[in-house]
Amino acid sequence: MNTTAPIDTLVLMSFGGPEAPEEVVPFLKNVTAGRGIPEERLEEVGEHYFGFGGRSPINDQNKALLAALRTELDRRGIDTPLIWGNRNWEPYLTDEVRAEVEAGRTRFLSIDTSAYSSYSSCRQYREDFARTVESMRNEGHEVSIEKIRQFYNHPGYADACAALLTEGLEDFRSQVAALDADRHRILFVTHSIPDVMQDASAVETNGYRAQHEELMAHLLAELPEEMRLPAELVYCSRSGSPEVPWLEPDVNDRMEELAGEGITGVVIVPIGFISDHMEVAYDLDTEAKETAGELGLAFTRVATVGTHPLFVRGLVDLIEERVAQLRGQDVETPVIPGTRPLGPGSGACSIDCCRGRVERPTHPNW
Repeated sequence: MNTTAPIDTLVLMSFGGPEAPEEVVPFLKNVTAGRGIPEERLEEVGEHYFGFGGRSPINDQNKALLAALRTELDRRGIDTPLIWGNRNWEPYLTDEVRAEVEAGRTRFLSIDTSAYSSYSSCRQYREDFARTVESMRNEGHEVSIEKIRQFYNHPGYADACAALLTEGLEDFRSQVAALDADRHRILFVTHSIPDVMQDASAVETNGYRAQHEELMAHLLAELPEEMRLPAELVYCSRSGSPEVPWLEPDVNDRMEELAGEGITGVVIVPIGFISDHMEVAYDLDTEAKETAGELGLAFTRVATVGTHPLFVRGLVDLIEERVAQLRGQDVETPVIPGTRPLGPGSGACSIDCCRGRVERPTHPNW
């Protein structure tokens, strides 16, 4: 069997989510720790989860991705253990790493479930790694945790997005009879972030917003000419104080504007999300769909990449790429045309990349 030496364990690293109604508020307290958000506000946000039985879909989606990755690793003859660890709920990263350390495995490579560069989608994971490394050191164990690079412009992710966009447009066309550039729009959607986080993401990388725009341009260019519609980037899932500026426009606000301009249908493309977790299930499939209905807009929501074979194969390609780099080998780092390869993590992933409001230790510091 092939190995990934010097890496001896692979980690699918994700956000986490509640499994039962009584877990919703404690989970949200973990997510918002240190922000001073009152419990009544958390309970209000929790209503989104209670509408789905108090259970986030993200855990089942991570289990499905874990199984798909294991199948692809086995197909390539790679027998390295693959585990799953979360930031905000069980199974916690530190607990899962501890179990591996007890089995004699100390060098980890993380596959993070975020494609783009920003504090919350890259650097915060590296802060999680630092806490786990410090916890293990306090218990007498030295461990290291590497990660694959951000993958928004990796061909595996982009090709999966392109295939799903084509399928979504075909579904939309079946609703409206014919695509019409004067009446229809493609809205690429991602998670909004504060403007200060956007600015920090552009210190050593091209930045969170620009990365989405690069992928959008590629996906539109890949479409058959008869399927191309005017497109733009919009946002969802804004939270926090209304006085703090976040990336705009909101998807619902933009649909209202477009309806007023004579647009009669929209294709929603959630390129900022790899699976149908709560931001997709509630913010898009519930809230945005209701807005479209109220406005009389034809509405199609394109699928997320989930466990699409092209995406899964791309993640394993990225595992092999990073392992080769750790071995000191000179390897190709493929990207979509017109973009530059990112180093491991986001951009150069130095100490200055994607800083947050409070300086915390990160691991590793490339």
